[in-house]
Amino acid sequence: MAFGVCAYPELKEKDIKIIRNFRKENDELYYSIAKPHFAFVFPVDEPDISQEQFIDEIYHQTKGSESIEFDIKCATVNKDAFLPYYHLLLVPDKGFHKIVKLHDRLYSNLLFPYLRLDIDFIPHMGIANAKDKFEVKKWADQWNKKDFSINGVIHSLTIVDYSRNILTDIEQISLT
Repeated sequence: MAFGVCAYPELKEKDIKIIRNFRKENDELYYSIAKPHFAFVFPVDEPDISQEQFIDEIYHQTKGSESIEFDIKCATVNKDAFLPYYHLLLVPDKGFHKIVKLHDRLYSNLLFPYLRLDIDFIPHMGIANAKDKFEVKKWADQWNKKDFSINGVIHSLTIVDYSRNILTDIEQISLT
């Protein structure tokens, strides 16, 4: 099992439709696997950490954490560190720092050895991917030439198992 933590944000219905439709056409890797989300802890495939230990650690590290309001106004291109793909990311302006700080807190104790310092942590919702970097750049330019704003709230974190290309929600933790 590979345990991770993500957040399925609360979004306006019109924004959900825009994101869902764009992903359906352009997210060949993850559209059928995961709903739009922010990743907080990337999957940890470690036999020495039990599901119970992982869940307890996430509860402990999120104690006292508040819901996170965010506002996304830009899209950016990011090269995948492991696959020959480029990703189109929706990156929040408002809420960016709160997501980073909660991410860092989740990795501060039991999960510290699994923190990927070789990869920049950029809070985002991934909405598209392709092997052709110029195709992804074209999509970013299409998004960014519009004056868009996607507002939402992260009210909870979801502990997931991401194994064999299947994402399974395990437990949800409310943020106060």
